[in-house]
Amino acid sequence: MYKRNCLGGGARIAPLRGSLGFTLIELMVTVAIIGILASIALPSYQQYVKRGRIADALATLGPMQAKLEQLFLDNRSYATACGTNALALKPPDTRYFVYTCPTLESTSYKVTATGQGPMIGFAYSLSLAGGVVSKSTDSVPAGWTKTGSCWVTKEDGSC
Repeated sequence: MYKRNCLGGGARIAPLRGSLGFTLIELMVTVAIIGILASIALPSYQQYVKRGRIADALATLGPMQAKLEQLFLDNRSYATACGTNALALKPPDTRYFVYTCPTLESTSYKVTATGQGPMIGFAYSLSLAGGVVSKSTDSVPAGWTKTGSCWVTKEDGSC
């Protein structure tokens, strides 16, 4: 990298012209920039992934509702929908949500999607009471805002 300059009798060392490679400062600046970008991007990505998992859970509640309505047309009651002789109402539990139908009466129902694993703290429901179908967010984890009668899909409480 360096060559001796023997002209003039001195023992001075001069850098070679056209050296290749990066200096330590350049590498440190690059690592710092990558670290800053990662610290900004990672939380946004994690929220994006959560919103996708929530959308999957909510999309599963719709077919449950359709199966309940079909059961009501066939039997004139929702009461036996989650029993042992019921249609295949309940979808298989997923890695992130467990689906249940805790409240079933002859003319009303409530089906829920409850978070598990990384989605713990989330609970959504779809219910029919008095002929009115309602969607609600039963719980959200700390840091999320829970609003009225809608399915919260974003951290700020928007539906």
